[in-house]
Amino acid sequence: MHATTVAVDLAKNVFELAVADEHWRVVERHRLSRAQCERFFANRSVQLVVMEACGSAHFWARQIRALGIDVKLLPPRYVRPYVKRNKTDAADAAALLEALRCADIVPVRIKSIEQQALQALHRTRSLWMATRTARINALRGFCREFGITIASGARLGLEQIGRVAADPHSAIPPLLRETLSLLIEEIRLLEARIARLETQLSAAARDSAACTTLLSVPGVGLLTATAMLAATGGTVSHFRDARHFASWFGLTPKERSSGQSRHLGRLSERAHRPLDPLRQ
Repeated sequence: MHATTVAVDLAKNVFELAVADEHWRVVERHRLSRAQCERFFANRSVQLVVMEACGSAHFWARQIRALGIDVKLLPPRYVRPYVKRNKTDAADAAALLEALRCADIVPVRIKSIEQQALQALHRTRSLWMATRTARINALRGFCREFGITIASGARLGLEQIGRVAADPHSAIPPLLRETLSLLIEEIRLLEARIARLETQLSAAARDSAACTTLLSVPGVGLLTATAMLAATGGTVSHFRDARHFASWFGLTPKERSSGQSRHLGRLSERAHRPLDPLRQ
């Protein structure tokens, strides 16, 4: 009995491990804490570890790979069909072993610390932008309730709302004026934070040769270039061809075909998750 592959179902505190031999038979199962999981791979001879590309997966992949063990991360959506019967941690770990045997499932590339930090900046910006939009929409709604129509556009609308809130003769009740002013201040603070974050992205782009190349392409701006850098690490050589890259980016059409009939629909927009904010 020689254990060669370990499937790990990741969690916050409890990790389910399925250890398989060279014939893909599960010979051991372990339910370990975080500290025990760290010691497990340091004290065992393992050739390959497989995990879902979910939260904290890239961190664990870097940690395990530093021990000289090969690591593969599989897309969760392609692992899910291999779960048998009820969904449990043990079933998820066994499904990883089955999915690993499928040659058509392409593993996810392990991201570096720099890539994940850049992705975190993009997600923070996306959260702040969503909060800013929600606050502006709330202000528009409050004004509409008192018969005040606000012009389209965030900048022009905010200026108009600010004048309405400061005008003692406007239709806004005195009870509401202070709250409107606080919301406007919150929006201005968010805008300042977003601008500061974009300055950080600009600095990262200047230090990257890949970003410099991307920015020279017409239509590619700062957000697209840095998001691509975070998602790919600055190289797309791991894609088989340009169409596979376009498919990963969500720029290929949906298809429903059977026999001699082929129907192509609209663009799938099934972008890699870190690129989703670019569509907002």
